[in-house]
Amino acid sequence: MIYLALVFVLAVIMFSYKYAWWKPAIDWKRPRVLMYHMVREHIDGAKFNKLRVKPAEFDKQVAWMKEQGFHFVTMQELQQNWGKHPDKTVAITFDDGYLDNLEHAFPILEKYQAKATIYVVVDRHERDWSTYKKAHHNSGELAREPKLSDEQIQVLAKSGLIEIGSHTLTHANLAKLNDQECFDELLQSKQQLEQMTGQQVTSFAYPFGIYSQRDVEIAKQAGYLNAVTTIEGIDAEQPDFMQLKRIKVSGKDSMFAVKLRMKLGKRA
Repeated sequence: MIYLALVFVLAVIMFSYKYAWWKPAIDWKRPRVLMYHMVREHIDGAKFNKLRVKPAEFDKQVAWMKEQGFHFVTMQELQQNWGKHPDKTVAITFDDGYLDNLEHAFPILEKYQAKATIYVVVDRHERDWSTYKKAHHNSGELAREPKLSDEQIQVLAKSGLIEIGSHTLTHANLAKLNDQECFDELLQSKQQLEQMTGQQVTSFAYPFGIYSQRDVEIAKQAGYLNAVTTIEGIDAEQPDFMQLKRIKVSGKDSMFAVKLRMKLGKRA
């Protein structure tokens, strides 16, 4: 009996340490920026299932935010109106430009009238950019994932719910590029997306979250007004708009974990 009691106490301690459910929420006046990639079913044995949030789970997450009174904005709106947003403002973002963003995520966003920003890789088809970060990630898994066509991107851009942002030309690892190559990746992707959508592109996401102060300055020179990283957290009242934090939503997160990440900004 004592042994079972000790096991129970230990389990409670470990659970509390992992999720920190007891910590007070970070001020809800500070907007949350969420990071997603795909909204689709998992693939058995796949390496990147953490990037795949199941449609039913995504629906639960957006429904919960709607029920809790969250105010949905695009990244452009977030940056332009910073300091004027109501409590519980959230910007949903997607990286890369997967087809499931249209087929699975968009109907859910439309259902709840939730806005989002999709960071598109211009040269995205049949490209396995995972190898640009780690050469041994050469399974071709991401290359096989269907990507949005130019026409589908235009449909999303005209929906009134989706902002199209840039994720470079090729999902480049910026740390491996010289200054001119980096500038070309950022400027040309911006220009091509603007030509494609007929809309101004001012939002950017650093591929892999790998960037330096040089890349921040080049992003400014290329004409971007805000940029997101993969640094987990919730930004302060006066953020650096070219280095915004995000809350990662994993395909392996429970609804409980998502709620706590919204509350605290990251896993405890």
